[in-house]
Amino acid sequence: MNIPEKSENELLAQLRQEGRNDPEAIYFHTPLCGTCALAERMLGIVLETGTAMQVTKVNINFAPVLRETWRISSVPCLVILENGRPARIEYALHSVVDLHRWLKR
Repeated sequence: MNIPEKSENELLAQLRQEGRNDPEAIYFHTPLCGTCALAERMLGIVLETGTAMQVTKVNINFAPVLRETWRISSVPCLVILENGRPARIEYALHSVVDLHRWLKR
């Protein structure tokens, strides 16, 4: 399953909208990162179950505002948002089971 990708500006505009109370996840990656590619495949498996919250991916190289604001220190990085704000930041995406647990609706 393909994870939709947004630019930082698109994501910031989305987060500014009022009434965004549903939890969602932002997956930060870089295109040439092998670990990021593996994590994205695992996220795809979780999303195919249909039980996961919405996930959007963002290339960290083009997201300096979010990188600084949320203090993202490495990739892959999964940020779980609640009410448009980070509630959990995970760097160690070890297994599909972990991801499924974190992304359950």
